[in-house]
Amino acid sequence: MIKEYEKFHGTVFTRLLHGSGVKVAIGNYPSKGNSSYIVDGKIGLYIKHSTKRMSPWSFTFQKVHQDEILEMKNKYGEVYTALVCHDDGIVCLNFEELKMVLDDTHGEAEWIRISRRPRQKYTVNGSDGKLKFKIGENEFPKKVFSNPNPTPGIFSWLKI
Repeated sequence: MIKEYEKFHGTVFTRLLHGSGVKVAIGNYPSKGNSSYIVDGKIGLYIKHSTKRMSPWSFTFQKVHQDEILEMKNKYGEVYTALVCHDDGIVCLNFEELKMVLDDTHGEAEWIRISRRPRQKYTVNGSDGKLKFKIGENEFPKKVFSNPNPTPGIFSWLKI
């Protein structure tokens, strides 16, 4: 049986593989959960999804989730959080954007709420703040590969 999270994570992987225009390798990040991955051996990726069909979409971040994102940031230097808003789109936040809505104090349970009007960009609010700008639906996966000083990944030769 296909698990619910597998469907939503598959959407993220498909966009990474087909939408980036570059060769990509995806690996599993060693953790207790099923939300963390490594892209090209050098970029952390944390995925959450909402099954709610329409805006607004809510995502709960337990302390352990935020701790794991911070761990990936410290280990790889860069980590992105992909928030799958059912079948509407994917909102991708880099670490700095994530910290604007969920600060450095990791509460036991915090939240991010994403909303969008038809044909508009996404508005992102969190327990600890709000992004002052909106996120476009076409920013993912470009944002993940937009590092101005890329270092060759150890798997950059492999296309999955």
